[in-house]
Amino acid sequence: MAVIEIGINKEQIQNNNTTIFIKDNGVGFNMAYIDKLFGVFQRLHKEEEFEGTGIGLANVQQIIKKHHGSIRAVSEEKVGSSFYITL
Repeated sequence: MAVIEIGINKEQIQNNNTTIFIKDNGVGFNMAYIDKLFGVFQRLHKEEEFEGTGIGLANVQQIIKKHHGSIRAVSEEKVGSSFYITL
């Protein structure tokens, strides 16, 4: 069963910035390819495995940057991924 958790880590509130996390128990990805994760048309899985165009996370990163924030990801294959957005 898919599980998605969204929240704020109160310990990560610093300098009037808030860090929001989004965690899932999905397929994850290999952290060796983290440099490609937020690139336009960069896919870490084959098209046959998952649909999509490879622009979603690139769009998310651009929106967050326009709000003077940052995003980072941590993942493990077959375990899931966590995204941390600081605004």
